[in-house]
Amino acid sequence: MTNAKSITRDDILPFDEYAASRKERKKALTEVKKNRRMEVGPHATFYFENYETMWHQIHEMLYIERGGEDQIPDELAAYNPLIPQGRELIATVMFEIGDPVRRANVLGALGGVEETMFISIDGEKIPGQAETDVDRTTADGKASSVQFVHFPFTDAQVEAFAAGTAEVAVGFTHPSYSHAAGMPAHVRKALSDDFD
Repeated sequence: MTNAKSITRDDILPFDEYAASRKERKKALTEVKKNRRMEVGPHATFYFENYETMWHQIHEMLYIERGGEDQIPDELAAYNPLIPQGRELIATVMFEIGDPVRRANVLGALGGVEETMFISIDGEKIPGQAETDVDRTTADGKASSVQFVHFPFTDAQVEAFAAGTAEVAVGFTHPSYSHAAGMPAHVRKALSDDFD
């Protein structure tokens, strides 16, 4: 695919063309995504997005919802903001808990978790900036199970990240979910391509 910064109407395949190649495309995307994900703590998974993952997401939404031409502008508006713009990484962060009662209890204690995510490079923290499209913590303090977070890098941080020698970690400072994990080399290598 491309290292483009946004998806336009011209990038959208006709429905039948996507439907005919959907199975192969999904299989190829699975390979891409395995180098763009990491688990942090017992419940959270960071899925780092790029042009390719968002291109597929838009096509999947169009395929599933079958809204046709009228649906396209909404999908472009929803997913283009999740494509890194050259000096950032962007993650969809999912709290994946199968049991509904346990999920409600965990999320009920995670209000504001979207404000506590970080990436660190040799101990220097890059605080995450939550997408502001909707409030992801309810008034009663319950966090959404899906969060969208931007991590803006400086030039020096990009250089250190891409060089492959610095210690890189991803984590949370939330009092109810204070977990971090070192970023594996294969993930870091894939994410380095998100920078200009």
